[in-house]
Amino acid sequence: MNETDSAPKAMQRNGIQVIGRAAAILRTLRDDPTGMSLGQIAEKVGLARSTVQRIVAALQDERLVIMLGNGGFRLGPEVTSLAKAASFDTVELCRPCLIELAQSTGETADLSVLRGEQIIFLDQVPGRHRLRTISAVGDVFPLTTTANGKAALSLLATQEARARAGREWDKAGLPDHWSELAPELETIRQDGLAFDIGEHTDGICAVGSAFRAPGGGIHAISVPVPATRFNRERERVITELQNAVRRIKQLLGDQDC
Repeated sequence: MNETDSAPKAMQRNGIQVIGRAAAILRTLRDDPTGMSLGQIAEKVGLARSTVQRIVAALQDERLVIMLGNGGFRLGPEVTSLAKAASFDTVELCRPCLIELAQSTGETADLSVLRGEQIIFLDQVPGRHRLRTISAVGDVFPLTTTANGKAALSLLATQEARARAGREWDKAGLPDHWSELAPELETIRQDGLAFDIGEHTDGICAVGSAFRAPGGGIHAISVPVPATRFNRERERVITELQNAVRRIKQLLGDQDC
């Protein structure tokens, strides 16, 4: 192969690399809506500051990134436009997986979405046991004492997760206990699983796992179980929940699942 033949392939590889780096920068900015400096972005994505600066400048030209008054950067208006164009019904996509999860565990399966300092139920498939847990679609649960809420918090940047948890505690008149929640969220980030062992409702335990939908919205799948059979069913529920979330991520095109 001569130099003329290899040049287009080298250019193609470089182009793909730039796209990958730009995507990593956009995802990093997505996770911190308050904005980040070039240095912070570079540290997060593992690239040289000069490289990040060139890519961010190109993204600015396309309105995918905008500069803030303090010199930081955040996602631009074109990202919202693209997200709207690619919008889809998360409930419709997740429904078959919820049905399979409820059938394989015999327990209720829930889909919820993060909104501010609340987790809101979007869909539910009831379990088949006579003793089962039911929440109505539209019900609002707190973030810091529920499996789906904590799973959703774990996908936020630490600063943002702390801010939302703090606002929840302030509204409820509760003391700040970030020192206890922070290590729990770190474990959830590592394992992908969050637990509520009677924290929100006495006698009910739950396991939850969260994922991001296109556009950056954070959703969670959770399985609440009466405490009387939770220990017996725990491992099976965890396995089936992980399978369900993995299938959902595959449907969303997540290459890392």
